[in-house]
Amino acid sequence: MARVTIEDVALEAGLSVATVDRVLNGRAAVRPQTALRVEKAIRLLNYQPDRLAARLAKGQEYRFCFVLPEGNNSFMIELGEEVRANASRMVSERVHIDLRLTDVFDAATLAATLDSIGDIYDGVAVVALDHPRVREAINGLVERGVSVVTLVSDVPSSKRSHYAGIDNSSAGRTAATLMGRYLGNKNGKVGLIAGSLSLRDHIERRFGFEQVMLHEFPHLSILPVLESRDDWQRVEKVTAQMLADHPDLIGIYNVGAGARGIVTALENAGRQKQVTYIAHELTDYTRRALVDGTVDVIINQNAGHEVRSAVRVLMAKADRTPLIEAMEHIRIDIFVRDNLP
Repeated sequence: MARVTIEDVALEAGLSVATVDRVLNGRAAVRPQTALRVEKAIRLLNYQPDRLAARLAKGQEYRFCFVLPEGNNSFMIELGEEVRANASRMVSERVHIDLRLTDVFDAATLAATLDSIGDIYDGVAVVALDHPRVREAINGLVERGVSVVTLVSDVPSSKRSHYAGIDNSSAGRTAATLMGRYLGNKNGKVGLIAGSLSLRDHIERRFGFEQVMLHEFPHLSILPVLESRDDWQRVEKVTAQMLADHPDLIGIYNVGAGARGIVTALENAGRQKQVTYIAHELTDYTRRALVDGTVDVIINQNAGHEVRSAVRVLMAKADRTPLIEAMEHIRIDIFVRDNLP
């Protein structure tokens, strides 16, 4: 099939090429109804602007930065690998992507990292703490002309352009439904472990989980949530203490990372077959634990899709082209040992 051109979009939208060009490149204000007609035509025709040609013509290069957590979180390490892979691919399109690691659990440190970026980048993607200092740092970047995408964990009250991640409330509700179904009519306690209750993704997962558990499975008692900063050694300690304090513990939902710590604590206590364990993110370690039967269910988000989505959004903002929202929806995957990819 021939490549769809801007003339095809104009014909489909019933507008002039000049008007479509203004919408695509933000050259002048147009009525919202006109922009919607252009966006509808773009989606219908699957129009893909030749961004590289446009940048070459203008002598433009883009610079993006991803800010991710430091530490031993397996999923975040995978996210970093995806950033590096995308950075290699995007060089040929005159797009340069840097990666910075910082302590995202500390608001002052994360805010300082974002403040230090200045205006040398066209766009920033960040795994963000939902905290006033971080919100103001994001807003400061936007005011300096830097587009910001929140990744994995959102700060919706900020001026960020887009959130690339799953619906975490839905993820928590899904975990609760699965936990209740797995445990059936058993009576006992269910433990919750989070990395930080300042991370919005962890807050939303906890809220969704407790909402369903309290209304749908009232015979199960939910223990107070424990925080671990997503460090597997801390996770092991709090899990071991939980197991010691509650012999009637029959379920664990880990809303964050550190799966290795829970697996180790369960195996050391000899209770890996007695406690239903629902984890997040399919990594090499959680895959093995799922196959072995220590982990019962994994709720996953695709790291590669999230990074590619963030890059697409930042590219669209830099090129001033409309987003195709359907492409940027990050789905929730549910894995048991029988449907592993």
